[in-house]
Amino acid sequence: MESVSGLEKKIEEGYRPDYDEALSLMRSLSLEDLCALAHTLRLRYQGKRVDMCSIMNARSGKCGEDCKWCSQSRFHHTDIEVYPLVDAEAALREAVHNASKGVSRFSLVTSGRTLSPADTERICAIYRRIGSECPIKLCASLGLLNREQLFQLKESGVTRYHCNLETAPSYFPQVCTTHTIEEKLQTIEWAREAGLEICSGGIIGMGESEEQRVEFALAIRQTGAVSIPVNILNPIPGTRLAGTPPLKDEEVIRAVAMIRILNPEASVRLAGGRSRIKAVEPELFRCGISGSIVGDLLTTTGSDIDTDKAMFLRLGFEL
Repeated sequence: MESVSGLEKKIEEGYRPDYDEALSLMRSLSLEDLCALAHTLRLRYQGKRVDMCSIMNARSGKCGEDCKWCSQSRFHHTDIEVYPLVDAEAALREAVHNASKGVSRFSLVTSGRTLSPADTERICAIYRRIGSECPIKLCASLGLLNREQLFQLKESGVTRYHCNLETAPSYFPQVCTTHTIEEKLQTIEWAREAGLEICSGGIIGMGESEEQRVEFALAIRQTGAVSIPVNILNPIPGTRLAGTPPLKDEEVIRAVAMIRILNPEASVRLAGGRSRIKAVEPELFRCGISGSIVGDLLTTTGSDIDTDKAMFLRLGFEL
């Protein structure tokens, strides 16, 4: 393998490894060199700033999809709270709170495959209300919307759409059978047509191989995602992935570094499952992470915003 500095220069000149090249890179470089390359690329493309965003669980439970990891699926028996679409006042309060803490982007997230026409109108009205009263950028994560719905979101002030691929295309049928990765890619394509930026990532540690994590990182690159949330599986009792053994710290670090190297211009952010990797969070911010979802994360507790901000500054990053 060529030197790390040589790879860095090639990537800055536009070189993007394909699958075989990425595997060779991952297997040939030491973990130290892999992280050094990822960190250099993070600084080159993202600088020293940490990009903070937040999400609100705007409709919870009773989802008809069978995603094996998800506590909100009706196929699982979990103790999550179940409620319909939140009202505008609750969403606005959450957005205002996050904006006051310096969070730059706010997203509503709903359970379920998609939204009905009526709920689409309601949620667009909520976004218009937030946009008119709160200085925060707007994102949405509302399932497999159609082209018309995505254009409605864009018109309501949303600038970024989130639709995770979740895992490698070759592994996706092992963790979900009620929809396909092709349907996700279609939603992403329609979102791009509507003029929305793309946020797309997934979950590592669901039983996929290290090679499939590389495949996943390359599939994300094909979506043109500007934001890549990386979740670490937090096996929830009552789901079909309960009892899944945790990844080793080195596996998590290597996966994150490869996502950064293969997506050098994107904001790679820590998302769900942070309680599983607290011990290595500082290392992850030194091997390519440039953003984080802060606050409470859907049905599992995230980190306190002020605590996160203090950690980012302690590690030498800017807000």
